[in-house]
Amino acid sequence: MVSDVAQKFADDGFAVVGEVISPDELEVYRDIYDRLLSGEIESGDKRSDLGSHVPRKEGVVENITQIMWPSALHPPLRDLPLHAKALSVARELIGADAELDFDMMIHKAPHTGVATPWHQDAAYWVDMPDRRAVSIWVALDDTDLDNGCMWYVRGSHQQPLRPHRPTSDGKNIECDCSEDESGATPVPMRAGGAAAHSGTTLHYSRGNTTNGLRRAYILNYRPAAMIKLERERGADHGLNENVRQVRNSDAAKD
Repeated sequence: MVSDVAQKFADDGFAVVGEVISPDELEVYRDIYDRLLSGEIESGDKRSDLGSHVPRKEGVVENITQIMWPSALHPPLRDLPLHAKALSVARELIGADAELDFDMMIHKAPHTGVATPWHQDAAYWVDMPDRRAVSIWVALDDTDLDNGCMWYVRGSHQQPLRPHRPTSDGKNIECDCSEDESGATPVPMRAGGAAAHSGTTLHYSRGNTTNGLRRAYILNYRPAAMIKLERERGADHGLNENVRQVRNSDAAKD
């Protein structure tokens, strides 16, 4: 029997999963997240400005901080409850062969106000014969319209992939869409909650115009055979020797 969440994911291309981090666990995740943001846990070349298509504001380190592979940079993350819970959700939504492909942090600091452009994740990826994929977007802070909750376009996963173009800095991509598009849906959530979306679901988020933080942790899953094929084609989402060097350096300090 298909669960309500799985049915909504299949029909809409996204679904609210519910709580995946308990209130007691939140501070543990926030502490690791903040140590990565502050540089206490080194991230090397895995850190970038996802909002570099917009001029950087005075006093802001990045418009939108993105750190790829936090679980490789700080392996204890994998032993905390979220990875097991997210894997269970992913297997419910796309199949029992789902495995973690990569993870990332996306942080919007107070008053940065930079939107993440509309896009479909699959437009970044190499072509796969099996396109099943799910991203589980986890809120470490309460999210709403003003600090950058996620927006999804209902049913967009059932349409052809839209043409994408590079953002003005040439580092990321975007496509034509807006909050006025039919099916565009904001998804505010409480800290510890998560939403899941497919690789072809249109999504975006506004900038953070509030005094508070908007910390998000995203875990991405696809079939194990497709991960193997990706790696054979050289697509590892930034997991390379530099990550291992940073990880080993971090371990040596401990």
